[in-house]
Amino acid sequence: VAEGEPGEGREPFELPRFWDALGQTFQVTSQEATKLSLAFSRPPLPSAEDCRKLSEDVQNAVLAVATVYYWLPKGQGTTLRKMVRDATTEVVEGMIQLTDTILNAPVESLSQEQLISTGGVWEACEQVSNLPRDNQAAVVSALAAYLGVVKDAVEEMENALVEGQDPYGDIMEDEELGFRGNRDTYWSEADRQLLSSCMGLMKASKACLKKVLAAVKAHGKADSPEQIAQLDDLADIANEISPSVDELALSMYPPVNPLAVRLNAAKLASVLKKVLEIAKTSHVCPPSEEGWVQFLTGAVDHNMNKVKNFTQGQL
Repeated sequence: VAEGEPGEGREPFELPRFWDALGQTFQVTSQEATKLSLAFSRPPLPSAEDCRKLSEDVQNAVLAVATVYYWLPKGQGTTLRKMVRDATTEVVEGMIQLTDTILNAPVESLSQEQLISTGGVWEACEQVSNLPRDNQAAVVSALAAYLGVVKDAVEEMENALVEGQDPYGDIMEDEELGFRGNRDTYWSEADRQLLSSCMGLMKASKACLKKVLAAVKAHGKADSPEQIAQLDDLADIANEISPSVDELALSMYPPVNPLAVRLNAAKLASVLKKVLEIAKTSHVCPPSEEGWVQFLTGAVDHNMNKVKNFTQGQL
């Protein structure tokens, strides 16, 4: 579903009315999927006239879903709009898949693929009830997802560092693959000193997302264009944390290249500083929230300086 703006001359946009309309179109699409699937579940085939009517109903249902999506202005929040767009796209793609399955399946009986495709459309249509209702809720949802990914990455790297000198021990049992004494498969003491500072940055990433998420939950609003735009800015920059954490984590595995580690650490530190700066100047950070912003800014600088010191003589 492409981007678009609501047409001219329409009544002022109201979120509650939009959600009612979207819910209705998703429900109708689910019902049309059921009708279509049942019509082709056993012989005899529907008549040409019935097929034409079924096709029209399916097409109208899908067009209604897309049309209602386009009613949602970008001014309501790009984070919210993307989530609604993704849900809409899933419904449309689900209906396409169901139609393809019916066209390619024998008519003797209801195929497993047809059942799965029909269920897929139902699931996609049911998603509407779980969608965030405004941009504040959408940004909370997005930040929670980013936090989950970063938590996993931090935990994975912590486990690797704890498991001993050989992070590849579980896959290097065969002598033909590599030896435990191979420099490429273990961390030296100097490596571990450098990596402890990198872990400090990764943990700061987790803490940063956790604190920003809590601030958006507690203070975030979507009542004015300025508030909505600030929330989108936060979500956009926070989206860069997880890929930056992943890049740093990958460069931390042996053989450690100090320059690569330093560059990736610097990139992550820069993203975190941006997130903290945007949060600090937005409505989600009243004076009561300034303490953790200052603390985490200091933690990022402290760990980045340690990375620079450890790599100084190795570059």
